[in-house]
Amino acid sequence: MPIAPKDLRLHAAQSMFDRLASTCEGLVVVDRDARITWIDDKYKALLGIETDVTGRIVEDVIPNSLMRQVVISGKPILLDIMQFGTRSFVVIRLPLLDENGDTKGAIGLVLFDRAEYLKPLFFKFSKLQAELNRARKELAGERQAKYTVTQFLGTSDAVRQVKTLARRAAQLDSTVLLMGETGTGKELLAHAIHAASDRARRPMVSVNVAAVPETLMEAEFFGVAPGAYTGADPRGRDGKFYLANGGTLFLDEIGDMPLSMQTKLLRVLQEKEIEPLGSNKVVRVDVRIIAATSRDLPSMVRANQFRADLYYRINVVPIQLPPLRERTEDIDILAETFLDRLSLKTGECARELDPSALALLRGHDWPGNVRELHNVLERAFTLNETTVLAAQHFAAILPTVAAAAPSAGGTTLAAAVAEAERAAIAAALGRAGGNKSKAAQLLDVSRATLYERIAALGMMPGRSADPRKNR
Repeated sequence: MPIAPKDLRLHAAQSMFDRLASTCEGLVVVDRDARITWIDDKYKALLGIETDVTGRIVEDVIPNSLMRQVVISGKPILLDIMQFGTRSFVVIRLPLLDENGDTKGAIGLVLFDRAEYLKPLFFKFSKLQAELNRARKELAGERQAKYTVTQFLGTSDAVRQVKTLARRAAQLDSTVLLMGETGTGKELLAHAIHAASDRARRPMVSVNVAAVPETLMEAEFFGVAPGAYTGADPRGRDGKFYLANGGTLFLDEIGDMPLSMQTKLLRVLQEKEIEPLGSNKVVRVDVRIIAATSRDLPSMVRANQFRADLYYRINVVPIQLPPLRERTEDIDILAETFLDRLSLKTGECARELDPSALALLRGHDWPGNVRELHNVLERAFTLNETTVLAAQHFAAILPTVAAAAPSAGGTTLAAAVAEAERAAIAAALGRAGGNKSKAAQLLDVSRATLYERIAALGMMPGRSADPRKNR
């Protein structure tokens, strides 16, 4: 004769109860008033109880019990450590329901009589939690500003003006357009503006437009819906606008953006909403744009290579970053800072620049600007162990020095130094338009010293500023 469904449930419940009672270290049952209706001998032995406690309030018998909480809430406490005197029990607490689904009591089970049994589990959990926290911290670090305005080094009038504009832009929430040659510090300044703004605690996301293939640009900016196309991530992918929501999106080399993408970017700036690729869902975004370019955008607008309406949209707060050749008085502090950083990074002794090296660096044209200066100093630092770097240590590094060096028959150290000085003086005279007083200022030497060096190097007054023509 088949067993009725109700009897089958009762049989299953009794079987489970018996199994739990036999495998756990103790078991207690309470009613809806949190009074003990049953407690097994193993639990009584753990608690050191020898009398009958049936009908007593559970807290009177087990002071730290949470059985009443389970009865009131109707929710289980699946894993907990309960203190009893000097001992710790690993326990589970489950509600008992009647036929109508109402809580009529609770059952508590002691899984282990010592919490030490869970140490391997807690160790694994703690390790996973630590890894998760570290990953979150690293991700947060990647999405935060890395520089401040004070890290834009220099004391020249041009740099002071840039810093003033940057601090002013940080107080606004308008779009900023940073213009300048490669290596002038546009990305540094973008981070600095974000760090000084009200959005500083929100994400700072950077995109090098020139490095993103045109076919992937829309997905990179706006994201991809789950399963949007064959091979797409089934979980979808967030775009840079979504990641920067509430914060700042830095668009480096925006002048390299295709016209088709310029149209879509303009719409996002106007409507403040994006639509992920393959999705019909519109997502509102609050993003501050800081754009940067080393290209001549007005000329590109006239040549129909850049949308005029987008240019006007991003050119709200324009900041022009000066090239290094127009602020050579900042080379001293830049060089000193870079060399100190290299010393700290490598653990090697500090390096200094003597006057001949400084004169040479001030006379260089620096087409790569601050980035090129850092690269040149790092190479000189790495290739030479001397604590004082002179002009000859840059002979094989700076293009102007290499071009001025004799092409045949080799050269002595003295000749290399002389050629380096000639190159520095020639460059300074060229920039000064032949004015020797101004050239002396650029080289940070007296006018008399400049005349002495010109005469000693065979660069007589009135002769060509090109040392190769004065031999």
